[in-house]
Amino acid sequence: MTALADSPNVRLLIDLEPVVTTELERHLKMAKPWMPHDYVPWSEGRNFAFLGGEDWSPEQQRYSDAARSSLIVNLLTEDNLPSYHREIAGIFGLDGAWGTWVGRWTAEEGRHAVAIRDYLVVTRAVDPVALENARMVHMTEGFQAIHPGLLHGVAYVSFQELATRVSHRNTGAATGDPLAEQLFQRIALDENLHMVFYRNVFAAAFDLAPDAAMRAVTDTVKDFAMPGHGIDGFTRKAMEIAVAGIYDIRQHVDEVLMPVLRYWKVLERSDLGPDGEIARQELVDFIDGLEKQAARFEEKRPALKQRLGWVD
Repeated sequence: MTALADSPNVRLLIDLEPVVTTELERHLKMAKPWMPHDYVPWSEGRNFAFLGGEDWSPEQQRYSDAARSSLIVNLLTEDNLPSYHREIAGIFGLDGAWGTWVGRWTAEEGRHAVAIRDYLVVTRAVDPVALENARMVHMTEGFQAIHPGLLHGVAYVSFQELATRVSHRNTGAATGDPLAEQLFQRIALDENLHMVFYRNVFAAAFDLAPDAAMRAVTDTVKDFAMPGHGIDGFTRKAMEIAVAGIYDIRQHVDEVLMPVLRYWKVLERSDLGPDGEIARQELVDFIDGLEKQAARFEEKRPALKQRLGWVD
């Protein structure tokens, strides 16, 4: 065996392979196939000027400003799949159960951008030219993990998949459109199954390397950013999304961070060494800070709505 094979990441990949196999089998039994084209109201579609029809104009747009911002952010995030594939393939490799999961996850995720884009273009809910220009910029920039490595990578996607599920579900509801809501609920189901896979694999990793896992969790929570954070204009769009209650700090804590942390029994573990205990205390202190931020944001929400020109 080479020195590389003795590295902690490679050792963990090997040790976790049986867990990945089990979780992959569970996922394949639970996942229900679905067709993106079934969720698109094709009868509403018509040609654009290039084919003799009419180009998009602002009066054709649908939904609230916040709902449109969330639709655009969610789609551009899904568009960046090639970068995500590169990241997880680089961490997990393409052999054995890990490699099978990489392929399956990528194939399932690929449906999301297809379905959302078709829906938005057919219904003319958003400007398709601006959408394509934004896609080109965002995909050219790509995505890189803030913290590299196996434990940090699996910790990140455990939280991120759940965050994406919440965002998709709430985005669909924010449109007030029953078909859009149905589409985003279907996508959210995929994201939830992906979260369960990663969450369960990381739970096993926690038992194998508790101190290193605790550090990965703390680093990930403290530096967490949604995968679409590099989208042009993301800060304003994220503010609109938060003010509208589609995805805000309170939801991030209550619906994303805490359910996963409870599943891993982070606050109850008795197998941590000194380094793990330091990391756990950092995490507790940071979440306390997030709780205060969430309370302040709730107090500011009415003023922020006024600043954005929204009237209840």
